[in-house]
Amino acid sequence: MIMKIVLNLVGLAFAGSIGMTCLILACALPQYGVWWPFLVCIFYVLAPLPTIIARRMTEQTGASSSNMDLAIFVTMGFVVSSFALPIVLARAPSNVPKATIEVGACYWTLAGNVVVYLTYIGFFVTLYQEDSDYSMW
Repeated sequence: MIMKIVLNLVGLAFAGSIGMTCLILACALPQYGVWWPFLVCIFYVLAPLPTIIARRMTEQTGASSSNMDLAIFVTMGFVVSSFALPIVLARAPSNVPKATIEVGACYWTLAGNVVVYLTYIGFFVTLYQEDSDYSMW
């Protein structure tokens, strides 16, 4: 059973690296040439924090589920923002060329977002499973 956890975590690390590769391709390919899509990394860092903090508060104090509901709401705000940012940057007026990105970079960023957030979901499902299945004996 321990091997199953290790394989899950290795697979999640591989998926996360694929998501970050998509994001780096959105920035570094010569036809795109701007690094504005990389700003979604801020949302990657901020997205799991409210849920982690609320889960810790719920475990320690036994607080109601309203804390968890608020944390999920804030987390979804970060997730939606990470999808909205490249779309807004791609649809910005082209009279400000340094503040816009190409449509292809937007697609790469959106693909990276999907992979990274599916990896987050997989990590939380793996991390917070019931411990009864993973006993050594």
